Formats: sequence, structure tokens, C-alpha cells
Amino acid sequence: MASSPPLRLLPRAALASSSSSLSPKPRTGLFSLAVASGSSSLHPVAIGTGRNRLLRPLMSAAAASCSPALSTGHFDVGVGDDLPEEYGEWFPKKDLGERRRVGVLLHPTSLQGPYGIGDLGDEAIRFLDWLHAAGCSVWQVLPLVPPGRKSREDGSPYAGQDANCGNTLLISLEQLVKDGLLTQDELPEPMDPEYVDFTKVAEVKDPLIAKTFHFRFQEVIKAAERLILSEGDLKIQFEDFRKDPEISGWLEDAALFAAIDNNIGKFAWNEWPEPLKNRYLVALEEVYQSHKDFIDIFVAQQFLFQRQWQRVRNHAKERGIKIMGDMPIYVGHHSADVWANRKLFMLDRRGFPTQVSGVPPDAFSETGQLWGRF
Repeated sequence: MASSPPLRLLPRAALASSSSSLSPKPRTGLFSLAVASGSSSLHPVAIGTGRNRLLRPLMSAAAASCSPALSTGHFDVGVGDDLPEEYGEWFPKKDLGERRRVGVLLHPTSLQGPYGIGDLGDEAIRFLDWLHAAGCSVWQVLPLVPPGRKSREDGSPYAGQDANCGNTLLISLEQLVKDGLLTQDELPEPMDPEYVDFTKVAEVKDPLIAKTFHFRFQEVIKAAERLILSEGDLKIQFEDFRKDPEISGWLEDAALFAAIDNNIGKFAWNEWPEPLKNRYLVALEEVYQSHKDFIDIFVAQQFLFQRQWQRVRNHAKERGIKIMGDMPIYVGHHSADVWANRKLFMLDRRGFPTQVSGVPPDAFSETGQLWGRF
């Protein structure tokens, strides 16, 4: 708590004794600071002779209950003397859980961005600085999961293919330059469309983040593969990320799902061949071995996303901004979550959903809404 300007205590009339007159003369002497428990007000109490002596232990007990600093002894203040500079720390602290807060709900894609959408780069840091300057203490984000690209809901964070993975389109290309995984010359020309087109955003960013392609008969590798082939601290952090049991538990399934989905042109996982649909171990091992490069790059992209997201979270903490997370209320049928955890969802033997989410007819829609997700 910041210290307040010095407070001067003015003399008060001494407490009258039984033999005093109706108009006692002011007495000079010492005043003590009495702070009632749970209160932030100051009560100057005259310390004198007679019954006033009884007020000192009463005052000291109350003060000690408010602050450890007060329990070390008496803090007598002479008439007209300044209070100690640290007196502002003597008051009981208000429970932060009861403090009213103000914040903003904003998905990072709605920030300014050079390539069609906002991302986890410097604009996110500037947004946190603005929240702090405006007196806000909460940033509520919508789901940061990768949007399903087969769900006909372009870019929607509520139609994701995995509830744990991050949307790699949020990866900042400028931050990849700072990490040495891209060069400044490789950055594309800025784009400022009137409306967001996630397909075009993916066409611009995906090749630079994940894909290896050929240019003038030469193989060109980009950020994720450069990370895999690199040496040094960043590579060590990547390997630690991949070995973390709290991450590998969902990341392995997500990577396998993405590898199969990328190789088989089916609309949903329950249309896959039986061994893959039902997760036979031999079939999954064959996928891992035959698509190891794809899986490695998928994992590297998730590391890059988590690295940049952690940078944003750390800055929010420094600015005193709480991030209120948001997960999809439901998960999509064509997702690693459902494919890897079929027993948790209402499916028939063929893998089709028996019940899905939606809302009945109301003032917003005469026919209701069928969301089609679990």
C-alpha cells in the first residue's frame, strides 16, 4: 500500500476527571494511535494519569490485532508530530476476493494484426498495458483452441478439433523472428482486409510456421522444422515440453488425430478405416512411424503457441491483470477429444452421436438451434 501524506494530530482536551470543571483546559502531552480491528480509522487517545492509563493496554491490544508492526511496542506520537511514514501499512488489508473488478472480454484475433487477425505478439502486450492504464484488472478470453476447418464454421473457437491445443494461427510471426526461427525477409506483406477471412490467414501463416516447401528446386524449411533441427536452450525447452506428462497425455492423441485426419479425406473420424476408428495399437503405431515428421512438426507448433501464450500471461501477471479463461462449452464430434475418449460421450456402436447440444425454439429462433456438438 502506498504511503499517504503525513498526518498531524491536533491536541484535544484531556479527559475530564471526576473533580474537573465543565470546561477543562487543553493539556499537552502524548497521543497514541488506536486502530480498531477491521477498521481503517485513526482514534487519537490522550494518555495521562488516572483512569486514562487504562486505555493504553486496550489500545495496544486492538492495534496488535491489525498489524504485526504495531505489536512490537507502543507508538506514541507527540502533539503536532508527524506520524511514521509506514503508518499506512498498519491497517488491516481488504480481502482481494471481495474487491470489485472491471475488465474486458476480447478474443486475441480481434486485436490489430498485420496478417488479417490479431495474434500473441506485441499488440497483445500493448493491450495489457492499456488495460492496466485504464484501471482494468481482468481480461476474459474466448477459447484459444484450433477452430475446426471441416465444420463449416470458419474460425469459430467453439467448433475446435481439440479442447487442449492452441490455435496456431495466433502464433506471432514477429516473435518467431525474435526467436531466430524466421528471418525478417521471410515475413509476408502486411494485409488489412475489410473482413476476416481465416482461410486466407491460414494460407499466409501456415507455410511460414509449419510447412516445408520447394522453391527453385530447393527445399525450404520454416519455423517449426527449424526448431526441431536446432540446438541450444530453445530446443531443450521444446524437448522438456514434449516430455511433460501433463502435456503428453493429451498432445500425443491430438498429434495422431491430426496426422490421420490430414492423410484421410473423410468428414468425420467414424468414417475412418476400422483399425484407426477404434484405435487399434498396431494401427496407431504404424501411423506414428509413417507420419513421424508431421507429428513432430505438429508438436513443435504447439510448443511455439504455448511459449508465446506464456509470455502474454507473464506480462499480464506483472501488470496485475487476471486472465479469465474460457473453454468450449461443448466439443466437436470430429475431434481428438471424442475419438480418444469415446466412453465419455453419447455415441452408438458406429460412433455416431445419439444426443447433441442445442436450444429449443425461442424469441431468437422460431425453429430452435441444433449445435451438433457434445
